[in-house]
Amino acid sequence: MEAMPNLMLFLFLFLSIVSTFGAESDYVRPQPRQTLHFPLNQKSSSQPRQVHISLAGDKHMRITWITNDHSAPSFVEYGTLPGNYTSVSQGESTSYTYILYKSGKIHHAVIGPLEAGTVYYYRCGGEGSEFQLKTPPSQLPITFSVAGDLGQTGWTKSTLDHINLCKYDVLLLPGDLSYADYLQHRWDTFGELVEPLASTRPWMVTQGNHEKESIILFKSPFDSYDARWKMPFEESGSSSNLYYSFEVAGTHVIMLGSYTDYDESSDQYAWLKADLAKVNKERTPWLVVLFHVPWYNTGADIVICGHVHAYERSKRVYAGKSDPCGAVHITIGDGGNREGLAHRYIPQPEWSVFREASFGHGELKIVNSSHAFWSWHRNDDDEPVKSDQVWITSLAASGCAAEKNHQPKKFT
Repeated sequence: MEAMPNLMLFLFLFLSIVSTFGAESDYVRPQPRQTLHFPLNQKSSSQPRQVHISLAGDKHMRITWITNDHSAPSFVEYGTLPGNYTSVSQGESTSYTYILYKSGKIHHAVIGPLEAGTVYYYRCGGEGSEFQLKTPPSQLPITFSVAGDLGQTGWTKSTLDHINLCKYDVLLLPGDLSYADYLQHRWDTFGELVEPLASTRPWMVTQGNHEKESIILFKSPFDSYDARWKMPFEESGSSSNLYYSFEVAGTHVIMLGSYTDYDESSDQYAWLKADLAKVNKERTPWLVVLFHVPWYNTGADIVICGHVHAYERSKRVYAGKSDPCGAVHITIGDGGNREGLAHRYIPQPEWSVFREASFGHGELKIVNSSHAFWSWHRNDDDEPVKSDQVWITSLAASGCAAEKNHQPKKFT
């Protein structure tokens, strides 16, 4: 991703500041694992498959599922007791074709208003299994689980197993979900793979390069991704599913698109300026930004990003140098992809605090308005090992502010 200097300036005004410690690990990278193989799904054509949920505005949740039966209805029944559905929400549906492939009927239904921190039981389309979800809390603390570049390998399964042991409220995924790479049935197997987790907690995602599946004069790049993983772009005033924002428990999260226009004349740039202008730091003292391609990284070419298949955490950095009022950048493109881990590093810059080529996931617990705790959990022979951790201080509590020209400045 090319440098985005003006866009970066707007982001740095709001990004949380991180106090750092730690050193580069001597960990030896594991070998990649084989792509998973999936048995034939025996469900009837009208039963819901690939169920996942996402936040959809204040006190609402979007339920997404797929049926092979294109006449199956698009509604969700839900309630706070098992089998006792006191509410119903009518949804919408879509489908798409890709050369010789035709998707199932993709259903989206928004439910709510919902109570915070509450378990709800739900059923899609009037038949099939009952699912349950837990809504995020309305106030801090809140815990995010973070994984990028997931794919569908043995390491993916290990990462998902470890995430499942984490008591998290929302999962954040900065791009490269299924690694379908034009093979549309791989979108279906990915949906089945993540359903046990993605049906119980909201998964908030943005696109990566492996979501691009364009065919010149025939298919737009993100038709499959947009149809299957609808995010709250309309609820946040965005015109594109490729970039959006949402608020949850004192945190404003911005998900940007690395593969759609972002220059000063672009819709994304204009939307980002407007979105940042609406941030209320008293209501949401934390601002977290995710996108796929890193700005700062010593592995290949960054804030939470994927793309580079390794883990790395920077010091507070701005304009390529350590800055006490800059932002920390985290690369976490190592959820379990089939391409393996990054194998080359440039000499470690002074702003790079910790880096290692391992598969795993991160956890971000925002404790209160001023402090949060980040930890990195590598998959070590399938056992989760916490190999990096750091306390985070919010911008408001760090003594930093910004002048009108958007340059970082320390309070005196």
